[in-house]
Amino acid sequence: MPLFNRTVQATSSQSPAVEKSTVYCSVKELMLLRFEAMALKMPSARRSVRQQSGVHRSPFRGRGMEFSEVRLYQPGDDVRSIDWRVTARRQKPHTKLFHEERERPILIICDQSISQFFGSTTTFKSVRAAQSAALLAWMAIEKGDRVGGIVFSDNGHHELKPARSRKTVMRFINIIADFNQALSVKKTGQQAKIDHRPSLHTSSDKPDQPFTLNDALLEAQRIAKPGTLIFILSDLLDFNNATEQHIQVLSKHNDVAVIRNYDALEIKLPPPGTYTVSDGASIRSLDTQSPSSQEQYSREIHAFNERLSKAMSRMGIPYIEQDTVVPPNTIMQRLMKFVI
Repeated sequence: MPLFNRTVQATSSQSPAVEKSTVYCSVKELMLLRFEAMALKMPSARRSVRQQSGVHRSPFRGRGMEFSEVRLYQPGDDVRSIDWRVTARRQKPHTKLFHEERERPILIICDQSISQFFGSTTTFKSVRAAQSAALLAWMAIEKGDRVGGIVFSDNGHHELKPARSRKTVMRFINIIADFNQALSVKKTGQQAKIDHRPSLHTSSDKPDQPFTLNDALLEAQRIAKPGTLIFILSDLLDFNNATEQHIQVLSKHNDVAVIRNYDALEIKLPPPGTYTVSDGASIRSLDTQSPSSQEQYSREIHAFNERLSKAMSRMGIPYIEQDTVVPPNTIMQRLMKFVI
């Protein structure tokens, strides 16, 4: 496990205006990503209207037939599609029409835990995750897909079931911004309070333990219908065997893609020297002058990254690593090449 797992939190000497856009994100900022989403393409299939399904299996996992309308019976119509209630009421045979569900329900899992509240150069990981989640939501709604999500922190989560409306996207964006702006090193190890969001859900079976990515994946298994396209945005610092099992369960009946947020300082230790680091509750010194410490950390982080990459490859999961210095639209362009 990387040395910086829930350990280092950055400080900023920038102006308040710049700091707000790099350390925290705003609802307005996430709303404006709608215009960038218009230039990006998210794969989605069109609907086709027909009386009933054929004998061939649909290539779209979890899609079905959804009622569209009733019209007068026409020669050649399948008698099994006759709506007998309407026929009896109107004294003329009527046939049910269905359209095949070919839109992809989108579920976006956005990590806003304290380990994401870190950044050394351009912005914090939590901000990049928020921006990417908002961009994905706008991309989905622009294509006419249903979109929902799970936003979580160490203190709980909030979920939105997929729906096809801009109102749902706005709710999702507001929830992301609430969780993002609630992050603070001063609250590490304490119960963070989001007073204006009383609908925050906590883990009822583990009230004294932090809510984790594994908990969020369990929630996704509960609310995701078969055929859902699930995006996971996290630094994955809590990744373990249970995480892999949860993702594998989700991928059996859904399409899953993972975007891992990371900061350059997590990949390579800072220049040789002695640094004071804190998790908001305790303070320690980090000595990077020793060559052996540099080598040990390099081995551990590379082993961790290789384990993640191999696990995703083994499960056939599209996996993208997102550096905090890279704009989210660039990452989305790369990711869409792998998402079917």
